Amino acid sequence: MTSKESNSEEQQQEQGAEGGTEQRELRELGFLLDVPLQVSVELGRSRVLIKDLLQMREGSVVELDKLAGEPLEVYVNSHLIARGEAVVVDDKVGLRLTDVVSPSERLEKLK
Repeated sequence: MTSKESNSEEQQQEQGAEGGTEQRELRELGFLLDVPLQVSVELGRSRVLIKDLLQMREGSVVELDKLAGEPLEVYVNSHLIARGEAVVVDDKVGLRLTDVVSPSERLEKLK
């Protein structure tokens, strides 16, 4: 066996071991895969007085704190995880993610 073949076999074994580790981790965490999470997309926020809220009717406009074109924010269980832009998919509104908060940033915000 040549050194190239030996290196190739070693790489395949390492990749197989890594794949096996990932599969084992998924099996161990499998019970978490069915846990429901609340996902919300925030277009913007506004503060209104109760009297203004009571006067709202069909056609009323609520001014939000975001500018047109700013990214929407995606929250999972009230934690920011991503930003994106609104898109239309088969006559439904969707969201194209443009920025995903890194896992380390998400963990830091939990502290």
